[in-house]
Amino acid sequence: MLRLILLSAAALSVTASAASAETIRWARAGDSITLDPHAQNEGPTHALAHQMYDGLLQRDMSGAIIASLATEWAALAENPNVWRFKLREGVTFHDGAAFDSEDVVFSLNRAKQEGSEMQELLASVVDVRAVDAYTVDMETAGANPLMINNLTNMFMMDKGWAEANDVVMPQNVTAGETNYATMNTNGTGAFMLVSRSVDEKTVLKANPNYWGKDLYPTEVSEIIYTPIQSSATRVAALLSGEVDIIQDVPVQDLGRVAATDGLKVVTAAQNRVIFFGVDNAEGPTSDVRVRRAMNIAINRDAIKQIVMRDQSDPTGVIMPPFVNGWTSALNEFPAYDLDAAKALMADAGYADGFDLTLNCPNDRYINDEAICQAAVGMMGQIGIDVTLDAKPKAQHFPYIKEGNSDFWMLGWGVPTFDSHYIFNYLLHTNGGSRGSWNPTGFSNADVDDMIVSLESETDLAARDATIAKIWEIVQAEQVHLPIHNQVLNWGMKGGINFDVQPEDQPHFQFLTFN
Repeated sequence: MLRLILLSAAALSVTASAASAETIRWARAGDSITLDPHAQNEGPTHALAHQMYDGLLQRDMSGAIIASLATEWAALAENPNVWRFKLREGVTFHDGAAFDSEDVVFSLNRAKQEGSEMQELLASVVDVRAVDAYTVDMETAGANPLMINNLTNMFMMDKGWAEANDVVMPQNVTAGETNYATMNTNGTGAFMLVSRSVDEKTVLKANPNYWGKDLYPTEVSEIIYTPIQSSATRVAALLSGEVDIIQDVPVQDLGRVAATDGLKVVTAAQNRVIFFGVDNAEGPTSDVRVRRAMNIAINRDAIKQIVMRDQSDPTGVIMPPFVNGWTSALNEFPAYDLDAAKALMADAGYADGFDLTLNCPNDRYINDEAICQAAVGMMGQIGIDVTLDAKPKAQHFPYIKEGNSDFWMLGWGVPTFDSHYIFNYLLHTNGGSRGSWNPTGFSNADVDDMIVSLESETDLAARDATIAKIWEIVQAEQVHLPIHNQVLNWGMKGGINFDVQPEDQPHFQFLTFN
């Protein structure tokens, strides 16, 4: 069931000299938002954190769940509400402190606190307790079949380090907070932080005491991570040898990179959907007829062919095909139909249209701003005069999350590979530990109850039926405007062996060199 980053070339802080066999110079369009491992639930933030921190479990480069700081896990036969984890012994944090069950209990409870964007993943957890130094029990409100999937980006911190540095509570990024963990780390991961300059360069070195050095290749001794927002500059850095790998080759440069001697492009479908959010509660877009008109005014095939150069998978649902609950019927998208859209607008009382601002990131998703520019034109054809406001993700995400926007772009990956993750963050009524990424105003008590029920339903057929029912309601309400599922294109030197990971997370302990 549970199938699962405008710098000029002169401003680059990496050198053009050939990398040593053990150094990886890594670039992508956007930087990590923070180093606090429980503050943000965001892809590039997790990708950097995974180099330094570990979870109890993780996904390998194929996307499969594998052991990490936990070596065994199972629901107790005598009480299926309790998951028991046996911890890896002999593990130390980067400062030399020993890892044990006390750190797990602390970390999971920290991730549940106000300000943490990880709390929805632990919403059903009622207690975490240490059985002994290397055994932890996690009790949930009902037998939760999703719990293992919810832990792959849930990083473990050293309780003593957190207390000594006054970071017992997670950083609240949305509220503008910073703390010691924003710029400092102490994990158990394969790499240790050497230096960090936000939006410029982060340097990591191999952890000599990494617990996995005998399990994984661990051929990388240093990582130099450089966010390069400009697509042209990012590609130029790869072509010139200034960087060794970029995660986001612009679609217009795929052929150029692939045809360059010594370089290659590795491609895979990503577990991420790109969509527009709209205000369901106030203003013109609160009318479902307007939302449906906007939906059929989006020419997804044109976006695929012209903007994305065929590197996208148009969809009618905000759920990638990797996710449990996906069906080909849900994936179907409506025909582009301006006449029908105009009729819906007139029927809703907006024949003369209205004005709207589209808030869009310009350094997060593949061709994000270009997609938004295309949408501006498409909406204009049905009388909606859209003003585009494109910002870096560090400003975009807090703005929309606080409910300041009426029309916005968002991309959503599903690390649990299950619909519940989408429902709990994007569709549950916003409040408490649920619905933190639901600024649409959509609120349905019956849907809320069904979402919560998924956390304890062990009858798989019944659970899947509930998932289907939720999607039926959500699709009928046209809560969001789906665009497409992303396709990942990583560009790298030919001497690197590295698969594209469906979560877009390069775990460099797995990388090997020819």
